[in-house]
Amino acid sequence: MPILCALVGATGVGKTKLSLAVAKELRAEIISMDSRQIYRDFCIGTAQPSKEDQENVVHHLVNFFPPVENFSVGEFVRNVKGLLAKNPETPYILVGGTGMYLQALTEGLAEIPQVSSEVRTDCEKFLNDHGIGALYQRVKEIDPDSAQSILPQDKQRLLRALEVSLQTGKRFSEIRRERVGGIGKIPTFWLDCLRTTLYENINSRILEMLRLGWKNEVLELEEKYPQTAPAWQSLGYKELLAHAHGKLPLENFIDLVQQSSRHYAKRQITWFRHQASAEKLEKESGENLQKILLRLEELRTKEV
Repeated sequence: MPILCALVGATGVGKTKLSLAVAKELRAEIISMDSRQIYRDFCIGTAQPSKEDQENVVHHLVNFFPPVENFSVGEFVRNVKGLLAKNPETPYILVGGTGMYLQALTEGLAEIPQVSSEVRTDCEKFLNDHGIGALYQRVKEIDPDSAQSILPQDKQRLLRALEVSLQTGKRFSEIRRERVGGIGKIPTFWLDCLRTTLYENINSRILEMLRLGWKNEVLELEEKYPQTAPAWQSLGYKELLAHAHGKLPLENFIDLVQQSSRHYAKRQITWFRHQASAEKLEKESGENLQKILLRLEELRTKEV
């Protein structure tokens, strides 16, 4: 199998640094499993790999997708399968924090029923009448498992979860468990660390993004893409735009986005703890690279 392994973990835990080290050792390329880093021009706020990192190791599914279009789990699977078919001898490492991407690739895609126009209209009306917060709470009440894996501001996926649940009378998360077309399990490593350390990393990273010019990026994006574009749902972008226009003090923006990022990380940790069959690595350990290399060598030897 051309995919060597997957490296998963919460935002800010240090996946990028470790994945680059593994890729260099194994002469592998990296496939991003991040639902936000796909969007073209939305670079700093989604923590896309730097130009230097991408020059040192080939990356796929980063900074390539039109911000005005919706990117589905199915499209992720099709893109990855296309890479594998085109380059059967190339070793790849899947890296990211979007657990549903890994699940869909390995276990297959769920066959989601069609939603009637009436149900879709009712759900959109609920969103328009009550707002995104109420939509998230409604999904959380109907299907807490789906709500656990969806960002509270991700309108597209929240509407999808509600529509399918209302259409079928079954939880969207239950339907998604019935899957076909997966490539099978692959060695998966879950990078984790103390929660206090992770939160400190997240808080520092928001400040670093601002230092790198996130505010200027947002102002440039405002000129290029309508705020209805799906990419604007990425954490912090609309909030930073509000700050840039004097509607939100900088201190409030920082507190808000740091808190939202910590909450997102917590949901990711819950997902990987209960959904992913992965070997756990501790970020504090300086031996993680060797652990991965030794484990992959053990698996390769068994196959032979």
